[in-house]
Amino acid sequence: MSIEIVQVDAFTSAAFAGNPAAVCVLASPRDDTWMQLVAREMALSETAFLHRVDDGYSLRWFTPVAEVDLCGHATLASAHVLYETNELDRGTTARFHTRSGLLTAALRDGWIELDFPATPDERISPPPGLADAIGASPRHVGRSKFDYIVELEDENTVRKLEPDFARLRGYDARGVIATARASAPGVDFVSRFFAPAFGVDEDPVTGSAHCCLGPYWARRLKKTSFVARQVSPRGGELRVTVDGNRVKLSGQAVTVLRGQLTGAASPESQNLELKT
Repeated sequence: MSIEIVQVDAFTSAAFAGNPAAVCVLASPRDDTWMQLVAREMALSETAFLHRVDDGYSLRWFTPVAEVDLCGHATLASAHVLYETNELDRGTTARFHTRSGLLTAALRDGWIELDFPATPDERISPPPGLADAIGASPRHVGRSKFDYIVELEDENTVRKLEPDFARLRGYDARGVIATARASAPGVDFVSRFFAPAFGVDEDPVTGSAHCCLGPYWARRLKKTSFVARQVSPRGGELRVTVDGNRVKLSGQAVTVLRGQLTGAASPESQNLELKT
């Protein structure tokens, strides 16, 4: 038995940019260990696994080392695959049942709009050594449900960061969001995202981080709709709208690879054991 797996570049309109995610549409649920091993084999920041349920799809996301509670780019990639393969009619809203509740995705004017829960930060005192670990002095340090967020002096400072990933790995958070006002016209803010504790030193474009960034910049800029740019080496662009306790994230996506997980990778073919 073989299972199709698709690699999609998310939050970009061009191949080989944005954030790559693997998407595996399953006929039925699979074992957690098998999914983790597939994610480790794909070696991308996230691999998404989904299967049909009564009113949508069950959706789970795995990094190479752990399952995560929320992932934007792999959700965008999953919706893109469903629409592209006609698994889902292009006029139908995709419904995903996840560890973060019900998430939706809809095609709007060539972009896929995700509806996610907001994860606003609360200002905190900087944890010991955080400035040294990220390599810059923050103007603001906050903590969201998942991450630390640090506002830095300007876009150039964010772009030039060279964090100490070993030190960042020791903090009790999924990752660290670094952000600043954008210097380019037409863009409101920039960011980078570091999550070495979850096996991803730098995530190219992080949809879920914008569930914190949107509310943060809404407070700072006194507006609710933004154009955001993640300035990792691959880079990507998002449209972000804060709507109460929800955040709408819009992006584009490009399929770059289709393959088959062969019989050798089938959960029925062998007794799989995850070794760390």
